[in-house]
Amino acid sequence: MKVAIVHYWWLSNRGGEAVCSALVELFPEADLFIHVCNEKMVRQSLPANFRGQIHTTFISRLPGARKHYQKYLPLMPLALEQLDLSEYDLILSSESGPAKGVITRPDALHICYCHSPMRYVWDMYHEYQAGAGRIVRMLFPWIAHRLRAWDRLSADRVDHFVANSKFVASRIKKFYHREAEVIYPPVNTSDFSPDAQRGDFYLCLGQLVAYKRADLAVEAFNRLGLPLIVIGEGELFDSLQAKAQPNVRLMGRQPFPVIKDLLQRCRGLVFPGMEDFGIVPVEAMAAGAPVIAYGKGGALETVIHGKTGILFKEQSVEALMQAVQQLENGEYKFAPALLHEHAATFDKSVFKQRIKSFIFRQEYFQTTTRDSQNSRLKDLSLV
Repeated sequence: MKVAIVHYWWLSNRGGEAVCSALVELFPEADLFIHVCNEKMVRQSLPANFRGQIHTTFISRLPGARKHYQKYLPLMPLALEQLDLSEYDLILSSESGPAKGVITRPDALHICYCHSPMRYVWDMYHEYQAGAGRIVRMLFPWIAHRLRAWDRLSADRVDHFVANSKFVASRIKKFYHREAEVIYPPVNTSDFSPDAQRGDFYLCLGQLVAYKRADLAVEAFNRLGLPLIVIGEGELFDSLQAKAQPNVRLMGRQPFPVIKDLLQRCRGLVFPGMEDFGIVPVEAMAAGAPVIAYGKGGALETVIHGKTGILFKEQSVEALMQAVQQLENGEYKFAPALLHEHAATFDKSVFKQRIKSFIFRQEYFQTTTRDSQNSRLKDLSLV
């Protein structure tokens, strides 16, 4: 059986790439298709048993594709449809940017793991439009209109959807009119220990872009006067740095050992944005740190109010300050070992077991004419 894994772009290692890497662990002979990637980074990120090929679309050959890949978004549907997947029996697409729109054989099985319907053409379209430059604001409404139509049509090419959270499943239902199985993404919870001595500082970790709302954290801690470390890079770094008081330290992008150390020692993680799932809060809990999160989106599925963190209901500086003060004054107390135990329910091993089970439940693998397929899967150590 030939397996293809289709991903949008791979230029950094985030949640979508962690999913792809876990899928390759299940299908080490699968071929990987990506619009544009840093192949050295990809190969270093994939498991050692990867024996497939890495293919890129024509997007990767366009000028400045690695740095300006998002500018080529209007061409990505065409690029996907140029991929010849006729020899593949199982196609696993990883969707957040355009990935699911590939054309497959009528008898092939296409499962889409959806991290999110494309935010910039659906529910966050107006936010992206408002923050864009003058030329983009002029052109993008026409581009987004066509992308929306293609995105909705390409959803019909998928046999089964898997969503990374109930929140995303509801958006798949809204925009694509399709049901989706919920399988939470893989988190390497065993990388973290809850036993380190906790410090007095709080941590805010993530890309410094508008929807992550790191601005709320900086302003709240400016007023509180408590120590806050902000890890991440992005378009808002300079403006946040200018606003930060001496108690707020912006460290930019940091390697994993530094992030791990800070997660294991911080008093709590501040998570003021609304995410589709949110891997960082799970990593924080695995490290024994409670999470102070905006109570909407994926945080409602990972953080248990009063047991593993504090959820604040309004995305405002005042609401965040109140939640921090509740932790500071001892209104809520958290046991690091219990936080780690809760985080383990989102471990990569759980993801692999659930995604494997979902694949095998499909009719494609249940018919007697597919005995040879099941035999091949056994060879791949999947059964």
